[in-house]
Amino acid sequence: MGDATGKRHLILLHGMGATGEVWLPWAPLLERRWPGRWLAPDLAGHGWSPPLDGYSFEALAQRVVDGLGPVRLGPEDRLVLLGHSLGGVVALALAARQRGLPVDAVVGLGIKAVWSPAELAKSAELAARPVTWFATRDEAARRYLRVSGLAGLFAPDHPVVEAGLRREDGRWRLAMDPAAFAVGEPRLPVLLAATDVPVLLARGELDPMVTDAQLKELGVPVATLPGLGHNAHVEDPAAVLALLDPYL
Repeated sequence: MGDATGKRHLILLHGMGATGEVWLPWAPLLERRWPGRWLAPDLAGHGWSPPLDGYSFEALAQRVVDGLGPVRLGPEDRLVLLGHSLGGVVALALAARQRGLPVDAVVGLGIKAVWSPAELAKSAELAARPVTWFATRDEAARRYLRVSGLAGLFAPDHPVVEAGLRREDGRWRLAMDPAAFAVGEPRLPVLLAATDVPVLLARGELDPMVTDAQLKELGVPVATLPGLGHNAHVEDPAAVLALLDPYL
C-alpha cells in the first residue's frame, strides 16, 4: 500500500487466476502520481485470500470490503476502483448504491461482456477439477502463467508469480481455488443500473475477449487503448493509469 497522504484511495483488483501482486510493477508509478493510499488485495480464493464456500460477484466484493478494515476510512475519504476483467466486475459490485461505500468512480478494464454457453460450460468444468500438483516449481509457475493469462508477460521466476504458487510436502500447486471459475457470467446491465457512480469501461485494442461494440451497448463511456491486449495493465501501466487522470 502507498503512503496515506491523501483522502482518495485507489483499490486495484486483479483478474481471474492472478493475485494482487500483478500490480507490483505499478508501485513506482503510483508513488509518483497517485496522491493517496493504494491497495491491491487478493480476491477470495486467489493468492493468500482464503476460499469461499460458493463464488459470486457479491461474495467476492464482500471479501474486499472485509479487508478494508485496516484502511480506516474517514468521513471525507473517497475510493477509486480500478479492476481488471473479473476484478472489474467486482469493482462494479462494490460500487452498488445499496452497499454505501464512498466510491468516486469505477474503471473496468477488459471485462468480458458476452459469454457463450460453451464458455460457461468450460468454466464450470474447470471449477469442478481437483487441485493439480506439480513436481517442480517451474512446472507450476508455467501453469499459473497460463491460467492467469500472464504467459509471455512475466517470466516463471518473476516475483509476481510467487504469490500464485504454494509448496506443500515437496510438491507445488497453484494458490487459486479452482472453484472460483464457477463465479459465472456477470450481469453487467444489472450491475451498472445498481450504481450511481461514474463508470468507465476500457479495453486494449487487441483484446480478444471483448469488443468495443459490446461495451458501447452498455451505455457508459468506453475507452480503447491502442496496441494493447487483454492485460493492458501489465503491458503498459502508464497508459492504464492515465485513465485515472480525472481523479488524480
